[in-house]
Amino acid sequence: MKIILAAPRGFCAGVNMAIESLELTLRKFGPPVYVYHEIVHNQYVVRQFRDQGAIFVDHIQEVPEGSVLLFSAHGVSPEIRQAARDRNLNALDATCPLVTKVHLEAIKYAREGFTIVLIGHEGHDEVIGTMGEAPEAIILVEDEAAVDQLQVPEGAKLAYLTQTTLSVDDANRIIRRLRERFPEIQSPPKEDICYATQNRQEAVRLLSEDADVVVVLGSQNSSNSQRLRELARENGKTAFLVDGPEDLDASAFSQGQTVLITAGASAPESVVEATIDWLVQRYGATVETRQIREESVRFPLPKPLRSFAQSTQP
Repeated sequence: MKIILAAPRGFCAGVNMAIESLELTLRKFGPPVYVYHEIVHNQYVVRQFRDQGAIFVDHIQEVPEGSVLLFSAHGVSPEIRQAARDRNLNALDATCPLVTKVHLEAIKYAREGFTIVLIGHEGHDEVIGTMGEAPEAIILVEDEAAVDQLQVPEGAKLAYLTQTTLSVDDANRIIRRLRERFPEIQSPPKEDICYATQNRQEAVRLLSEDADVVVVLGSQNSSNSQRLRELARENGKTAFLVDGPEDLDASAFSQGQTVLITAGASAPESVVEATIDWLVQRYGATVETRQIREESVRFPLPKPLRSFAQSTQP
């Protein structure tokens, strides 16, 4: 067996920032630290932080007044921020700056009187937060059929935004349909789908050509990880999305196969290494890393944590 190890893979800059923010918050304030939604969509990461005293909540009312609260990487709506103030919470914000960019674009377009078409997945934490910035101005579409059913007043000014973790191919198909129906529709100066999402999708698209099976490390509620599995299957490959090697079935693999391994943007490298070990032990697999893109992006910590982070450095 041969393993092709995709690069880049795993943690993106936004996830690194969010995880470091929670680590520092736990060290600075001590447990419990409350987190609004999962810090990132990965069960392994969430379990680790639960063991350290993080408490993940889906409603602000679950957080005792005066407690420390961290907003997750996916962002929150103004309504949630106000609810945190009303409960006198010490709220820290680990929202990915690329998500914040989409929020600011929504605010700008809404102020200028645009109807905003948001391309994304209903119920996703990021989409809920973005729609909360201008609920009266945003219409959510998930596919081309939804674009065909869009009803907007004649002469309305239109703009579109996208969830940052979409499939690039799916988003482009929906955008093409929007432009066909509404040629005057506006878009932000720079696309919303994040660099890491695009890079990981590009790696799967190119490298899966040489593979029989694709293993994506990531959780089922991770949008960007789901897109990687879908992309591999669209390329005609058998593909699995798993949290770790414990979710793999040995009967799905055989000697002589080439297996592509990648990881979604919220999956830690430790589960990649554990999965490689699992295949090496069973099939004597050899490993070849193939780099498609270099990544050097870093995002700053939330301001309240920066000085503390510096003070704890050796």
